[in-house]
Amino acid sequence: MMQWKRTVVCLGALAVAPMAIAMIPPKEPKGEGTKAAKSEDTNGKSSAKKVDQSLKYNRLTPEEQRVLLFKGTDRPFTGKYTNSKRDGTYLCKRCNAPLYDSKDKFQSDCGWPSFDDEIKGAVKRKIETDGTGRVEIVCACCGGHLGHVFEGERFTDKNMRHCVNSSSMKFIVRGNELPKVIRLESENGEMPTDAETLKEGESLEEKTESEKGSGSGKESKVEPGKESK
Repeated sequence: MMQWKRTVVCLGALAVAPMAIAMIPPKEPKGEGTKAAKSEDTNGKSSAKKVDQSLKYNRLTPEEQRVLLFKGTDRPFTGKYTNSKRDGTYLCKRCNAPLYDSKDKFQSDCGWPSFDDEIKGAVKRKIETDGTGRVEIVCACCGGHLGHVFEGERFTDKNMRHCVNSSSMKFIVRGNELPKVIRLESENGEMPTDAETLKEGESLEEKTESEKGSGSGKESKVEPGKESK
């Protein structure tokens, strides 16, 4: 009798097992649902702003980062473009934006490449906050540090000298195709251009985001008679 009862129980379990298995929902591949949800949310946000996140600035050497991102300076008379007289265009090393035409370059014997004019709209001026009163020049497209600008030295008829670090630029011979300018938009749709107070390890994009919340980043105005000579 006991053996018969055990046989009935086993047969009943075998009959119920397929039904139980059929009721268990199929497992979703691990992490796939989460990725899809994130992708959908991201697409919804980015589509409205139309920001191409696949674009990246040019890779810089440690020395180029020191100059362009942390306002460093090439040692005088060591830059590759200091005495160059080649015909062409000087571009921002970080974003490829055209900065200067070689026709505006002149020999100043100051130790760095000198220009008495920039390509229209390519350079942005900022008053230094270190008390020197010097006027810093940065790339208007990416905010990379270029050097400083000085007036009143009488080197040329334009009476202007852009003192630029060779590490901030690259040169394209006239007649050759210029590389595409890399433009990265911040979340408010504006170009991140403030490279004034980058901290070590902080990217220009991170600084732009932090200043949006604090409301800082306003440029100082030049007071009459206080320009650096």
